[in-house]
Amino acid sequence: MKNNLKVHRAIKDLTQEDLAKLLGVSRQTINSIEKNRYVPSTLLALKLSKVFEVHVNEIFELESGD
Repeated sequence: MKNNLKVHRAIKDLTQEDLAKLLGVSRQTINSIEKNRYVPSTLLALKLSKVFEVHVNEIFELESGD
């Protein structure tokens, strides 16, 4: 799965730490999502979409073969 989390975070001028605090997760979790090492739960994906005020599919996108 491809994601645009880093782009959306930059638009809102949030550090990984800032975003992690807003979501109640660790900075390492945000880092792992951005580097495609971790696929977030549905709940976390929905929380991210709420923070960035966009649809989930604007942050996360299935790649062919996913």
